[in-house]
Amino acid sequence: MRRSLFVCPRCDHHGRIGPARRFEMLMDPGYTVLAPPQVKEDPLKFRDSKRYSDRIKAARAATGEPDALINARGTIGGNKAVMGVQDFAFMGGSMGMAVGAAFVAGARAAIEDKAPYIVVTAAGGARMQEGILSLMQMPKATVAIAELKEAGLPYIVLLTDPTTGGVTASYAMLGDIQLAEPGALIGFAGQRVIENTIREKLPEGFQRAEYLLDHGMIDMVVHRRDLRERLALLLSYLAPQRKAA
Repeated sequence: MRRSLFVCPRCDHHGRIGPARRFEMLMDPGYTVLAPPQVKEDPLKFRDSKRYSDRIKAARAATGEPDALINARGTIGGNKAVMGVQDFAFMGGSMGMAVGAAFVAGARAAIEDKAPYIVVTAAGGARMQEGILSLMQMPKATVAIAELKEAGLPYIVLLTDPTTGGVTASYAMLGDIQLAEPGALIGFAGQRVIENTIREKLPEGFQRAEYLLDHGMIDMVVHRRDLRERLALLLSYLAPQRKAA
């Protein structure tokens, strides 16, 4: 599967992969993973069937990552970039305070480097164990994107399977360019919830990347084998140091 980039050679299904493999696939050798910002853990002392603090420890042990969004700085096809990757294996890629802080840190690293910020999304939405604090990460990320725009730097989003909930409702759909992997599930509420609310059957393929492309929600669907080349091309077009004569 590693040779095929974790894409099924028979059905072309794009498997879910984490930050380490994303960086290896998309960035040039020599990239640097950024240290995660420190945030208050378990601010609400939340407990369901397990303590939230225990869930975090289990997710860290399973993934080897500090939380669900990891940043790296380096180059893609020789073009400078900072990239953030969400890991769905870490509590469903859910957006909590650590993810919000990492997103802001990635955007500000891009501003410091005068480089584009690329975010690869994969999330079930906001992290319920942090309550309203998780929802506050939506405007926080939006402000960071505004800072990128003020600095004249591109913000590119690669939507992967799945990207849903509060992540879709904020930074996942605010890119200057929106890419998606084939077949990726992209939406806010689930299909069953929507159907039960509007009392109608939704179209075939609703909330899949190809449907969103056909309806103008995203700019392109790109196979994983072509992503590095496509991103390098986009960065060469959008790089801030390249100005018309």
